[in-house]
Amino acid sequence: MTQRFDSLGAAVDAVLARIPGPIVLGLPLGIGKPNPFVNALYRRIKADPTRRLAIVTALSLEKPSGKSELEQAFLAPLVERVFRDYPDFDYVKDLRAQSLPPNIEVREFFMKTGDYLNNLAAQQHYISTNYTFAARDLVGQGINVVAQAVAERWQDGQQQLSLSSNPDLTAELVERCAAAGRPLLKIAVINRQLPFMEGAAVVADFFDAVVDCPEGTHTLFGPPNGKISTTDYAIGLHASSLVQDGGTLQIGIGSLGDAIAQALILRDQQAETYRHMLATLCPNGEEGLAGRELGPFQEGLYGCSEMFVNGLLQLMQAGIVRRRVFDDLATQLAVNEGQLDPATLSGGVCMTGGFFLGPGSFYQALRDLTPEQRAQIDMTRIDAINRLDAHGGAAMDLKRAQRRKAAFMNTTMKVTLLGAAASDALEDGRVVSGVGGQYNFVAMAHALPDARSILMLRATKETADGPVSNIVYRYGHCTIPRHLRDVVITEYGVAELRGCSDTDIVKRLLAIADSRFQDELIKEAKQHGKLEDDWQLPEAYRHNTPQELDAKLHPFTEQGLLPGFPFGTDLTPDELKIVAALRRLKKATQNPVELVKLAMKAFWEGKEAPPAYLERLGLDEAQGFKAMFIRKLFAGNL
Repeated sequence: MTQRFDSLGAAVDAVLARIPGPIVLGLPLGIGKPNPFVNALYRRIKADPTRRLAIVTALSLEKPSGKSELEQAFLAPLVERVFRDYPDFDYVKDLRAQSLPPNIEVREFFMKTGDYLNNLAAQQHYISTNYTFAARDLVGQGINVVAQAVAERWQDGQQQLSLSSNPDLTAELVERCAAAGRPLLKIAVINRQLPFMEGAAVVADFFDAVVDCPEGTHTLFGPPNGKISTTDYAIGLHASSLVQDGGTLQIGIGSLGDAIAQALILRDQQAETYRHMLATLCPNGEEGLAGRELGPFQEGLYGCSEMFVNGLLQLMQAGIVRRRVFDDLATQLAVNEGQLDPATLSGGVCMTGGFFLGPGSFYQALRDLTPEQRAQIDMTRIDAINRLDAHGGAAMDLKRAQRRKAAFMNTTMKVTLLGAAASDALEDGRVVSGVGGQYNFVAMAHALPDARSILMLRATKETADGPVSNIVYRYGHCTIPRHLRDVVITEYGVAELRGCSDTDIVKRLLAIADSRFQDELIKEAKQHGKLEDDWQLPEAYRHNTPQELDAKLHPFTEQGLLPGFPFGTDLTPDELKIVAALRRLKKATQNPVELVKLAMKAFWEGKEAPPAYLERLGLDEAQGFKAMFIRKLFAGNL
């Protein structure tokens, strides 16, 4: 029988009484965590060194705070406005400060990108696993409690609960623990800010305890939309031309995902302009469009992605993600073969996701869905999404029929000239984020007859020593091995690698590398016998520079076709100006020569920033040389 608690303290008391020994607490990734309950349990055990706690989870989110004094001053009012009463985790604060008590341990299988590179505890307790193995590995870690934030609704006088943003692992965890004969205490904490989602997310008589208290409801973590750069738009435009009408789509979060979504909307609504953009980007002009998909969507797409993101919702609202799939294999096959018109059928969904994360406007849009719109979205288990063979042959046949002509799009950090990709860690072994589901989708693309794995990366990365190439000859770590190579995209084009010889792979990747690094890459490839000694890179690919790219896309940006925030932003116009200036200033501080140039320009022009901007950054009463210097630099960068 389900216990009911109206306070966090009572729920924590029950957990400690039920489990007298060490507690291994499993938490969903992202926003499915019940933050207030986790903090209450953490504080209780932190204060009692006789008890032990291990937290096993992924993607523990915290409000941004800024590293410099300028960033902190700028972010404070923005965070207060956007994140409101979102409660940060005590264990994250202690982990970040490397001050976890000796009786508490945190193990994550996916970390906030780049935040823990120099954190010994986080690096040493990281669990490297594919998303589809996460539930199995949580059981292997000895999990005995799982706690989750849930949505609630009342229907016909009955309370219903939904796993909402995170049906991804919980049901599988319960099944695996039961099969292993391991007791598992299941706790739900109601958060009324969570959208009530349908499909496999709806549960009945599932939890051992339900906590319903005022503290359980709080603002969801909503990262603001990132600005889409020229580089990201170029990648998004190339990627969008590989999406087949009537097919299946997976994209991720962030500016690249938004760029793909905006490019798909342009393709659907302004096909001729879209074609012109792509032809402008391709070194060979119209010839480079051979084999690309350039027209509007007649059938529409089916969204099937472990992460349901704002870009996919925008595509639903634009009428592009609308191809419905059905749970009956015979029906699905008949629809695929044109024997049944899906418009005449009831049921079916056009979007399947395992968890969601996005800006506050995204969550509000989900809360505002009509019942008919909500029924089009199936939030379900990650093993049902990321694996074809998870539930037997019949289920696999159905998935194969549903996921026709799939484009599985993921980002990566580095690609070697022989086709391997590094997405989760540096070559010295330090973890940047995690494998997540990337390997799953890459492998699935090779298992499905007409699917493609599309890995996207920016051709270069800015460092303190200047730009470096993200296409390299070799790298000391890989997430995707070279034998699973398929399609790689940078802002400079598309490299088709599936089934190619090593020499062809090298040549095709060189064609989409930044031209500042091509000669050195060619030299190294020749040294190792992967290129003919007399081979020369065609002239058409010798102009891959940021300046050339900007010149190509600038006219379309001026026409308003490539807006920085096509799906809105939480930042005000003034905040956008301040952010742009701070970014230029931050970039300049990494390059002494550039910093001197900026300083001379700022002092020569004698510009002053608006008083409100200076007050926002705490520079309105700047005293001393350093403060005045920063004030002048900031004004010069506006």
